[in-house]
Amino acid sequence: EFEMSKAREKYSKEIAVSANDRIRQFLVKRRIAFTPSTDVESEDGWQPASPATVLKFTAAGYFFARDLYAKYEVPIGLINCSYGGTPAEAWMSADALREFPAYHAKAIEYRNTAKVDSITMRDKKLVANWYGVVDRADSGRMQRWSSLSYDASSWSSMPMPNFWQTQGLKDVDGGVVWFKKEIELSSAQAVKNATLRLGCIIMKDSTFVNGTFVGSISNKYLPRSYAVPGSLLKAGKNVITVRVLNESGDGGFIKDKPYTMEIGGTNIDLTGPWKYRLAVRTASLKRDDVTRFQGQGSSMYYGMLSPLAGYGVKGFLWYQGESNVSRANEYRTLLPALITSWRKEWKQGDVPFLYVQLANINEPKAEPAESKLAELQEAQVLALSLPNTRMAVANDIGEWNDVHPLNKAEVGRRLALAAQELVYKEKNVVSSGPLYRSMTVEGSKIVLAFAHVGGGLIAKGGGDLKYFSIAGADKKFVWAKATIAGDKVEVWNDSVTSPVAVRYAWADNPVGANLANKEGFPASCFRTDR
Repeated sequence: EFEMSKAREKYSKEIAVSANDRIRQFLVKRRIAFTPSTDVESEDGWQPASPATVLKFTAAGYFFARDLYAKYEVPIGLINCSYGGTPAEAWMSADALREFPAYHAKAIEYRNTAKVDSITMRDKKLVANWYGVVDRADSGRMQRWSSLSYDASSWSSMPMPNFWQTQGLKDVDGGVVWFKKEIELSSAQAVKNATLRLGCIIMKDSTFVNGTFVGSISNKYLPRSYAVPGSLLKAGKNVITVRVLNESGDGGFIKDKPYTMEIGGTNIDLTGPWKYRLAVRTASLKRDDVTRFQGQGSSMYYGMLSPLAGYGVKGFLWYQGESNVSRANEYRTLLPALITSWRKEWKQGDVPFLYVQLANINEPKAEPAESKLAELQEAQVLALSLPNTRMAVANDIGEWNDVHPLNKAEVGRRLALAAQELVYKEKNVVSSGPLYRSMTVEGSKIVLAFAHVGGGLIAKGGGDLKYFSIAGADKKFVWAKATIAGDKVEVWNDSVTSPVAVRYAWADNPVGANLANKEGFPASCFRTDR
C-alpha cells in the first residue's frame, strides 16, 4: 500500500523520469465485504506511470516493474489490491479459512449485513464521543494557544523529539499536549517560502506558524512536511505551534526523524527544548473495543480481491505480516494456505508468488533475546517449501522507528531479481541471500550449512561475522564468535563447551548482522532450535 507519494522527497529524481506508458497501475478501491462480488472498483482505472500519476503507485511495486521493464521492455500492469494494517486471514475466502475455525466462524457471522451495520454505527459513536469529549475539554483551542499573541513564557520546557510520558507527563495516556518553538529569521529569510519538517508524530498534529494553520496529519507513520509561504514569516521571532492529540500509549515526536525548517537553502534545526502545556488528560480510546472489519477473516478477499480471481496474471507480489506478528506460529500454516487458495481460485497452476520478509524495526537490544518478529520472519521462510515461491529479505533496510521504511527501491530490486530467476528463467541471476539448511556439532563448535550461497559467503562490509548467539543444554543464549569456512559457518563461545543450538539475527532489529553472499544479498534470520 505504501505509495510513492510518501517517499516523494527520497525519490524525487526517480519520480521526475517515471513517464512510461508501458508501466501502468490499476488501483483497486478500498472496500470491505463478507459476501462475494463480481465487479471491482477503481477511482482512476489503468494509469500509465508519469511524474503526476506515479505518486499513487505502490512504491515497491513500481520499482519492481521499472527494473523488469528496463531489462525486458515488456509492458507491465500492476493491479494494486492493498489495504494497510490487515492480517493475512482477511485476504482469504471463507472456504480457505475452514482449517482456521475461529476466522472462518467470524467470516460467516459477518455475512449478516444488519449486524455489521449495527456494530459499525456503535463504533462510530464510541469514537465520536471520545473525540467530542477531548475537543470540548481542550483549553488550548478555547483560549487560542495557537495565536501569535498568546504568551507561553510560563509553559514548561521539554527536549524534543521525545515521548511526553518520559518527560514529566507519565500518566497522560490519552489527551492533548500543545508544543511551541521559537525561531529567529533574518530579513532575507523572512520573505522566502519555507518547508516545515516535523518528522513523525504520535498521533494527530495540528500545526501553526505565527498563528496560521499550515497542516494536519492523523497517521503516526506519515512524515510531516508542510509548506510555509513567505507571507507568513517575519524578520525576528517566529513561533511554531503544534497541537498533538493522542488516543493511547506513547505520545509526542518520534526520534531520529527530521525536525527542521528549510528556508533559503539553509536548515534551521528544531530539535532541543520546546515549550509545552497539557490541555487534556483523559481515559485512552480503547481501539480494541472498536471492531476493525478490515482485520476480520475474508473481509478484504470479498471486498477487493475476489472479483479479480481468474484474471490473467504473471504472478503475485505479497508484502504483509506486521498484523500477524503476535500469532507467528499460526502464520506457518496461514501463509501457505493463502498461497494455495489463491492459486486454486485463479486456476492458472502454480502462479509465481514472490513475497517480502518483514524488515527490522524497534530499538536494538544489547543481549540475545526472544523476538516475535523473528518468529514471523521464520514462518515466512517456511513458505518457501511451496513450489514457485521466492522471498526477498529486508531485514537490513528497515528503520528502527518506522514500520514503513522508505527504502522501497531496494525492495523492488530484490523482488525483480527474484522474478528474473524464477519467472523469466535467467540462469546466471542470484536472487536470494543465504538460507539456513542444517547444523552439525563438532566438539565445542556448531557448523552451519546454507542454501543460496551464490558466489560464496561473506561478512558484508568486512570484519567479523556478527549477531550469532549460541547456547548449551540450558538454552541460555550468549553472543558467539563466527567464522566462514568455505560454504559453511563455524560458531562457538569458549564458555559454552557443549553447544546445542545457534541463532542468527534473532531480534526485532539485529543491527550489525552481516552474513551475506558475494552478490550482496543478506542472510535471513534463523534458529536451529525451532
